[in-house]
Amino acid sequence: MSSTLVRRILVPLVLGTMQGVSAGAPLGGDLLAQEAYLKASNTTLGDGFAGDFFGNAVAVDGDLAVVGAPNEKSSATGVDGDQANNDFTSAGAAYVFVRNGTTWSQEAYLKASNTNAFDAFGTVVAISGNTIVIGAQGEASSATGIDGNQLDNSSPIAGAAYVFVRTGTTWSQEAYLKASNTDPGDLFGISVAISGDTIVVGARGESSASSGVGGDESDNSKADAGAAYVFVRNGTTWTQEAYLKASNPDAGDWFGLSVSIDQDTLIVSAEREASNATGVDGDQSNNSGFNVGAAYAFVRSGATWTQEAYLKAGNSGSGDQFGRQVALSGDLAVVSAVFEDSASVGVDGDPLDNSASNSGAAYVFARSGARWTQEAYLKASDVDPMDEFGFSVAIDEETVLVGAWNEDGGATGVNGSVDESAPNAGAVFQFVRSGTTWSECAYIKASNTDQLDNFGASVALSQQTVLVGATGEDSRATGVDGDQSDGGGFSSGASYVFDAITPSMEVSRPGTPPNPDALLPGQTSGPITGSTWDPVIDHTVFATTAVTDFLIVTQPSSPPVNIATGSGTLLCDPGLTVTFATEGPGSAFAIPVPSDSSLVGIALCSQGASREPPGIFSLTNALDLTIGGF
Repeated sequence: MSSTLVRRILVPLVLGTMQGVSAGAPLGGDLLAQEAYLKASNTTLGDGFAGDFFGNAVAVDGDLAVVGAPNEKSSATGVDGDQANNDFTSAGAAYVFVRNGTTWSQEAYLKASNTNAFDAFGTVVAISGNTIVIGAQGEASSATGIDGNQLDNSSPIAGAAYVFVRTGTTWSQEAYLKASNTDPGDLFGISVAISGDTIVVGARGESSASSGVGGDESDNSKADAGAAYVFVRNGTTWTQEAYLKASNPDAGDWFGLSVSIDQDTLIVSAEREASNATGVDGDQSNNSGFNVGAAYAFVRSGATWTQEAYLKAGNSGSGDQFGRQVALSGDLAVVSAVFEDSASVGVDGDPLDNSASNSGAAYVFARSGARWTQEAYLKASDVDPMDEFGFSVAIDEETVLVGAWNEDGGATGVNGSVDESAPNAGAVFQFVRSGTTWSECAYIKASNTDQLDNFGASVALSQQTVLVGATGEDSRATGVDGDQSDGGGFSSGASYVFDAITPSMEVSRPGTPPNPDALLPGQTSGPITGSTWDPVIDHTVFATTAVTDFLIVTQPSSPPVNIATGSGTLLCDPGLTVTFATEGPGSAFAIPVPSDSSLVGIALCSQGASREPPGIFSLTNALDLTIGGF
């Protein structure tokens, strides 16, 4: 049987007869693999300067994902309008994707109800259940509150946020949110977050001098101090619940640049706050630094919000911009400092070695009762200057993702080798918590890594599902799992879904008497659904004059076969659905494993054999297999 024929029928033949035979529950591994490659349904070349930046923002909740493309140019409004025209530069769009099993498809194309050029709808996105909120910080209406007049464009860059809801598989806009004190340049919608029936929207350009909760919104004496606004839903009606300010507002602090909420707790950042305090609840009044950054924790009791903590890095430094991104899950928060300069690697290294300029860092804070403390100081495992580790962050329970969009590694996939061959390709680092100890568990790269792709520009996490945006990715593909190699769409952008897989297993069994351990495991992949399993027979010390290699794949027997023959010990029962593959000596067998989740956990037995002239056959060890996959 030729190798080409093997690729078509070998594994489908064996596995097709074995579904339900020796199948077990998934093995419970936490390995990651890429599940999908997402592109916009209307990917365009761009205008010669920048493309749509699909992937600038991502969010995921269960089997629903949303991806923002703030430079998208269509003049469509609402849901599933005309995607084909490019009339409105940087109007922006968002795309909803849904997963069925392990298959993703686009479910909706979302636009603002008052689309205009330069609104940048889709700069930020958030999702909770069947509700999505999308920010458009460039929107220019002077409306205030909920569902006001969208057509009055007299307040440039005032900003807005839009709420969409899903009924069945149909999406519709539920609300148009504006600040209660709309002003030009406020950038309301530069950040958004949602948890259930509560939304928080940041406006880092808001200029009031008030502090705390519910203060005077009309005093615009501190330019770009920033604010955040809390909205709540009752039925289908949204109202503003709170107007939040820093406890130490100052001009240029950018309070509201990033926000995150989980039930009755929210975090708001101010990456240009200037205090040189360190840790939690230090001296807020000392403005001796420059762009040091801070984050503020607020809690709700009933409908009343109060500030609970003032968070600073344990190694606060001017220019670090602590608070570039924040994320919250339960009693854990992560805050990034994208321009932090330490050269330490991993977790809790030396924070005082500032020899890696703008390498970036992230900080985990934990709450016990009402008290917050810094629990971990996270750095990349391959720290380099200018990587900007912390450009994006996400957290779900005890897992943290940190994006380093300027990381230079040329690897692809998960946990590849680290090199510096692809400048600004980008990477994402996954950390997990055990007790109170954090460790890095995955180094995540795109499947089509290329320089300037900025993979890690955005990250999102829902249980074991990871979603990563790459704004600089250049393919002209559309939809799901298109051609990644067509690089004609400058900065069109892409997003990548990764999910936990049950690991495959390949266990060598030499038999008694033992056969040579010449059948080697898969060279690039074990037997994982949707991949190609490629074992090879090593002829270094086995059948050195072989002219043909054979591979037997069959069902396992109980007890395992162990029959001594003149060619060696037979270890797989040829009476159980046997299939053969042939290859030239020393060439890897290419065995396609169908993309079928029902195969995960199934056991197989494989054994190699080689023929030497004038017709001598020799048997290798067996590889006892368990199929892995999503």
